[in-house]
Amino acid sequence: DDIKKSLAGSTMSQIGYMVLAAGLGPIGYVFAIFHLLTHGVFKAGLFLGAGSVMHGMKDNVNMRRYGALRAVMVVTFVTFMAGYLAIIGIPPFAGFWSKDAIIHAAFERGVLIGALTILAAGVTGFYMTRMVAMTFFGKARWEDDAHPHESPAVMTVPLIILGIGSTFLGMALLFWGNIETWLEPVVGFEEAHAPLPEWLLIAITLTVVVAGAVVGWLMYARREVPVEAPHGSWLTRAARQDLYGDAVNDTLVVQPTYYASRWLVWFDNK
Repeated sequence: DDIKKSLAGSTMSQIGYMVLAAGLGPIGYVFAIFHLLTHGVFKAGLFLGAGSVMHGMKDNVNMRRYGALRAVMVVTFVTFMAGYLAIIGIPPFAGFWSKDAIIHAAFERGVLIGALTILAAGVTGFYMTRMVAMTFFGKARWEDDAHPHESPAVMTVPLIILGIGSTFLGMALLFWGNIETWLEPVVGFEEAHAPLPEWLLIAITLTVVVAGAVVGWLMYARREVPVEAPHGSWLTRAARQDLYGDAVNDTLVVQPTYYASRWLVWFDNK
């Protein structure tokens, strides 16, 4: 429910695309850099947009205390939507061109790898729609002392610049900057030949993304969002604890390291 933690999680998923692309070899190297560049712009816009929302909400990061902000933070809303459409991969926004190229290359290496990249796109469509719905749509769930307002120009002007980048950077790098052949002298370049036609992969990916977005919209825009998080399923509770990653790390790495260090100190002393 923390807007900045949600964006941090989305950053990890997009880095996953970059690392996967680099792991594909010469057919993916350039697309890893392509997605790094487009993601750098639209994610900067999303994070600054989240900061603008926090500024208007007295530094509250809890999306359950947002809602209906599109009417009072118009510039933030419009620029945030540009980043949203870019990260979920809707054409012609920037993320579509770079992420679609990675998905296309992944299918050459195997249907399973390609299918996982499409599944990740659908999950992105879901959680980013959840964020937009909880923040800008639905009923106002503001705290009594909250008086949301648009941010000053020192914040909105960078948002507008990044919103323009979120919209046009992908096309500019691909059709004007020749990004596909940019790194060829260094890392080589191979044309991807997926088992399915490119138009069909695009159609399948967009269908999955839209399906994820529709589910997110139905759950968090069409239904009333409770101010207090519901108890949820075991999977929801695990997700709130980062799938118990900190507990596992503490048990398997941190505590054994402490014990090993104490033993080494005793051994050195004796």
